[in-house]
Amino acid sequence: MAIWLGASMALAEVERAQLTGEAAFYDDVGQVRFGMKMSSPVPWKVWLADDPPRLVVEFLNLEMDASPVRSTPSIASVRTETHAPNALRVIAELNEPLTVDAAEMVTLDDGAAVLRLSLSPTTGASFREMAKPLAEPPVLAGNPRTVVVIDPGHGGRDPGAEAGEVNEADLMLAFAKLLKAELEATGQVDVVLTRAEDIALHLEARIARARDANGDVFLSLHADRLRLDAGHASGLTVYTLGADLGAAASERQAERHGDAALKGVDLSGAGDEVALALMALQRQDTSPRAAALSRALVNAVASAGLAVNARPERQGDFAVLKAADIPSVLIELGFLSSPADLARLTSERWRKEAILALRDGILQWVQEDRVFQDARQK
Repeated sequence: MAIWLGASMALAEVERAQLTGEAAFYDDVGQVRFGMKMSSPVPWKVWLADDPPRLVVEFLNLEMDASPVRSTPSIASVRTETHAPNALRVIAELNEPLTVDAAEMVTLDDGAAVLRLSLSPTTGASFREMAKPLAEPPVLAGNPRTVVVIDPGHGGRDPGAEAGEVNEADLMLAFAKLLKAELEATGQVDVVLTRAEDIALHLEARIARARDANGDVFLSLHADRLRLDAGHASGLTVYTLGADLGAAASERQAERHGDAALKGVDLSGAGDEVALALMALQRQDTSPRAAALSRALVNAVASAGLAVNARPERQGDFAVLKAADIPSVLIELGFLSSPADLARLTSERWRKEAILALRDGILQWVQEDRVFQDARQK
């Protein structure tokens, strides 16, 4: 795994791409085309939405001063709008139901990029089926596939938090399997579970399995429960490891030697100072990437209209976050001590909506992360 020195720059600081030519919707041999050229490739996704029927294309880190030109009667109107920090949407309201036949962003030899969409007429019923909320995952560029490691918390002799007959270990395993299937169905990432059955697994063993799978990102799934005297909390929360906690974790791992590990690096014979230096370099890379993943997940869940905690992004001293070489987050999907959260966590509809939102957050982060790493290498 490459190490990018000084990789503390936030994703928001990556230089924005500029529109370098006219963006336009136009007719071409029975199809509606959309084309635009920009100074460099950016993360993007495309989907259909209803009420009113529209095509939405979203970009990250792209500046676009004017709306695309519309020269086809199939498009009623086109506008651009800012959706979130660094996110720009092109929204085309449709005069007829259309489906996306092809969508690609091509990087040219000079580093510029061209986005091309092809759309064709379809039936109203087919359009409404495709235009269900979150039906289309983000589209990723054709880079090597990212390995996503999902860790269902607890298991075996450790059921985790409980509420009546419901326990955290079973809930997280079922949720993890569904999320894995949804991610794999996109054909854009590979997914590994640290456990696929109800077994006990030591915390360090979970990270070891992620390394064995050559994991690129690690997500640990949990559902908390507060004590009766601890007040009330609800909604999704995402934890990352703070900078001070990371340094302390590296020190403890270096002291134990055998626990000090990096993907592709043998630290067994290294002294404490060497191991600490290497892990510090890795954390310079992985810490901002984990923070970006936390933001992407929280934004995706909130954008889907699902409940997030009043302080949804936090830092915690959790063992599963202490790998220096893998961006890692711990996701508390909700609180079993909250009746509202318990109802959500055991609802098939909520689980599907949450899984689709997390899927989109993960895929968006993967694309952002590729742009970020490419920028650091230049």
